[in-house]
Amino acid sequence: MTTAPVRIHADHTTTKRLGNWTTATSFEVRERRADTVLDLRSPRIGDGKDDIEIRVDLDRAVLKLLVPDGAVVDASELRWTGRGRVKDGAAPADAGKGRAVRIVGRIDNGEIRIHRGGIAMLSAMFSREYVEDVRRAHRDGGVPTVDDPSRTA
Repeated sequence: MTTAPVRIHADHTTTKRLGNWTTATSFEVRERRADTVLDLRSPRIGDGKDDIEIRVDLDRAVLKLLVPDGAVVDASELRWTGRGRVKDGAAPADAGKGRAVRIVGRIDNGEIRIHRGGIAMLSAMFSREYVEDVRRAHRDGGVPTVDDPSRTA
């Protein structure tokens, strides 16, 4: 059973998909002078086992990926035009032990930032979505899940 990829298009805007927002393992991200944040830490994505593939087409844009601690990010098949890079300051030393995130496509003067662990949690917490999630959790008597999608609501 093949499912269609989740398509995200951002043009001169900021787009955030945080928390338990999808179960898909395939994504298409098209950005032009935009910022997009994708939270890939949820155990619901591919039942927590499948590898993730992200097809990108970035034009002067930034894609921020919030990934689990042990995730291995493979960006070797990216085509670059102009400046840019993949910033992954906390790449795991135990490569091959976590979920694989494969990034393919084209980047024209853009970059991809990988956030893990506490930095990913802080990136999610500094958002309107997190404030709304905390208010919902307080009102309904649950716990917020945007900062840590592995929690159950």
